[in-house]
Amino acid sequence: MRQSRLACNTADAVQQTVSVFQRIALLLPNPQPIACRSNDFGAAMQIAYLVNTYPKPSHTFIRREIAALERLGWQVHRFAMRSDRGALVDPVDFAEDDRTEHVLEKGLKTLLPTALRWLVNHPKAALAGLAMALRCGQQGKAGGPGTGGIPRHLIYLVEAAYIASRSADLGIKHIHAHFGTNSATVAMLANALAGPSFSFTVHGPEEFDAPRAFSFPEKIARAKFTVGISSFCRSQLFRWCQIADWPKIKVVHCGVNAAGYPPIAPMPEGGPHLVAIGRLTEQKGFPLLIETMAIAAKRHPGLRLTICGDGELRSLIDAEIARHGIADRIHIAGWIDEAGVRAAIAAAHALILPSLAEGLPMVVIEAMACGRPVISTAINGVPELLTADEGWLVPAGDPAALADAIDLLAQTPNAVLAQMGQSARSRALARHDGDIEAAKLAALFAEYSR
Repeated sequence: MRQSRLACNTADAVQQTVSVFQRIALLLPNPQPIACRSNDFGAAMQIAYLVNTYPKPSHTFIRREIAALERLGWQVHRFAMRSDRGALVDPVDFAEDDRTEHVLEKGLKTLLPTALRWLVNHPKAALAGLAMALRCGQQGKAGGPGTGGIPRHLIYLVEAAYIASRSADLGIKHIHAHFGTNSATVAMLANALAGPSFSFTVHGPEEFDAPRAFSFPEKIARAKFTVGISSFCRSQLFRWCQIADWPKIKVVHCGVNAAGYPPIAPMPEGGPHLVAIGRLTEQKGFPLLIETMAIAAKRHPGLRLTICGDGELRSLIDAEIARHGIADRIHIAGWIDEAGVRAAIAAAHALILPSLAEGLPMVVIEAMACGRPVISTAINGVPELLTADEGWLVPAGDPAALADAIDLLAQTPNAVLAQMGQSARSRALARHDGDIEAAKLAALFAEYSR
């Protein structure tokens, strides 16, 4: 009798929920049809990419990956929650921005009716998706800043319903999300709402700060497959899923366009000249680099550093430069386009990476592909790529060790640095050719998204 009452109550709850959705939907205006752009689908090899914020100056690797897939014949629709167009400087990124469907920019008059109508038409899936959102929100609530609690996951549910509806309109059967955070959450919820199957790429390090709060066990279990950008990344994913799911976790490196790199520029005279590239955030360790420069500048009168990037720690970095009295040694260029980054690398003897946490940073791959040695902290996936033949690995969080590596760079003749740069280029292009890595992804899409 008790079970019978429970079943009746559940059925009543389902009917009441559907009725509420229907009444709300009738009160809302009909959403305006969304024009399909040149990357909408008509071919069999089609997929969607989903990123939280895209394009961004620091996400050129996603753009290159999509372009490589398109060269292989895949048609890729870009979904993103929002754009970072205010920070864009590269014309190629502006073009990519135009090709991307930014969900939150549709506004509530389009987003909400579209989502609610999908939920009304799929009531059982809607309840399953709601239960998933509540469950993930409860996990995220305990995970610290950035993981999101229940209210945020209810917003993700609305976004997911919109994505599921749009995917049906476009004939999209599979979504690939970049980053294991909210973009993968939306992809998983869209799948629960009777939408496309999904997969996602994990980069680190932010995802590994709160893997349970980001619902990694459930995401990996439900995904068709999961990608780690390095063996280290894959090893961390192994920690947060069932052993039965390990075979679904693949390594696909972030790639560069090997054909796009010019001949290696000659080593500059004087110096040593260093370049550092990245977001000015806590994980990148730039305050540590300023302290390193203060130590090394006393020993090397010609030492110079160019920082390409910007971010939330900019004022702190400026203050640290002033405190150490080395403003004449350091130039902060801010965000610059890819051509400008390559020019900055060519003007340096080496890239220096002081990071405290990383996945496998694109700047190391790009600097090596440009034929420059690298000084880096020995963290996460970096030692998989960088060896003693291409540069120097030092303990993380140790400015004195970084300064000692600068000493070794200064003592190395330019001819030897050029040989190290050539080795660096060969190794980077052999391991991170964008077309080869995209072909690995394409094979996974073909195998798992049928």
